[in-house]
Amino acid sequence: MARKPNYNFEKRQKDLARIKKKEEKLQKKALKKDAQGNDIPETEESEESTETGETSES
Repeated sequence: MARKPNYNFEKRQKDLARIKKKEEKLQKKALKKDAQGNDIPETEESEESTETGETSES
């Protein structure tokens, strides 16, 4: 007699693969965004730190 397939296991494996693929896609998207907009946030942060430094000296 043949074994009955474990559909819950197959479903769980498919869900895990889907979640892993989604996370990889989000990481890739984040890296791409960082590479494109890397210069802009740094200049904003440096301006903010300069402004806070000037106000504390006054």
